[in-house]
Formats: sequence, C-alpha cells, structure tokens
Amino acid sequence: MELFLLSFGALFSIMNPLGTVPIFVGLTNDYSKKARAVTAFWTAIDVLAILLLSFFVGKFILSFFGISLNALKIAGGLIIATSGFALLTGKFREHKGIKRDRVKEIIENRDPISLTPLAIPMLAGPGTISLLIAYNQEYKLTEEILIIVGAIFAASLAIYFILKSAHLIVKFLGDSGINALSRIIGFIVIAIGVEYIISSVVSILSTI
Repeated sequence: MELFLLSFGALFSIMNPLGTVPIFVGLTNDYSKKARAVTAFWTAIDVLAILLLSFFVGKFILSFFGISLNALKIAGGLIIATSGFALLTGKFREHKGIKRDRVKEIIENRDPISLTPLAIPMLAGPGTISLLIAYNQEYKLTEEILIIVGAIFAASLAIYFILKSAHLIVKFLGDSGINALSRIIGFIVIAIGVEYIISSVVSILSTI
C-alpha cells in the first residue's frame, strides 16, 4: 500500500490533471455532455498507453543510450522540479508548450484533442515519463511492478473522472480555486524532484 500511495501520489502530482481542467473546458466549451465524456475517456486511454509504454519500454531506451539510473533520476528530478516551479508561478501552460494562440487554433480547427495537447504534453510529459523509467529500474519484484501498474491505472482513471467533471469543477472552484490547488501541488512536485536529485547524489557519493 505504501508503494501504491507513493507512486500514485507522485504520478498524480506531476501530471496535475486539475491544472489541465481550464484548458479542457476551453477546448470542449461547445461540446455536448456526451462528447466531453468521450474526449475525457480517450484522453485517459492515451495517457494510460503512454505511461505503460514508458514504464515497460523505457529501460531499453536507457540501455540503448547507455544512460545510468542516477543520471536519469537527476535529469528527471530537474524536469520535475521545473514543472513544480511552473505550477507555483502560474506558468504551467507555457511550460508544457501550450500557448493561448495554439489553444484558439485547435478550437477553431477542431483538431483531435485527446492525444494532443491533452495527453501529450499536458499530462504525460517528460517528467512523468522519466519518473516511470526510474521506477522500472528501481522496482524489480513482480509484486512491486503490479503495484506500480495498478497506480498507473488508478491515475488514468482519476484523470478520466476529473476531465469528465471539468465543467462542474470550474463552476465549483473557479479559476482562483484551481490556481490555488495547482500552486499547492506545485510545491509537492518540487519536493519530489529535489528528493530524486538528492537520492541520486547520495548514491553517487557512496560509490566513490
């Protein structure tokens, strides 16, 4: 249970689906309720596929490029920490590469939005991918792998319900409420990134 809560909490915080809610509302503002639910469903499915691929295939990428686990954790920690700073400063959208002009263009052209920009880069970005690759290298036991896969499914399910209820969340919390929650989550995300960097540095120093 401890590993499940740790991995689910880290995934949820780094992906920050609450920060995606205003963008989802803007992109689906004139969708029907059913169309919004379908878009939320396929976004969650796309995120699930990306996370599973990152977790199971990421180790081969490390092996191919000759990247050590400590190097990955330091790089991932930096990416995660910068995502946290973007949340704290209210620049999460810009950090993910989503500009207001681009959002307007997608709305006007009605491009499919479940994969891009919602799943990538808003939810399953580099920080999330590097975290899962590190998990794959750290946790080798079958039980641990199943627990992390369960956390991935749970995080994807949470994304579905949050996006499906996005318009209600906006009405209930408002922009200020969502921003406040995003800043709190941002602080947690920074702590996760710093913890990854510290653990890697300690590991490197212990081998010297």
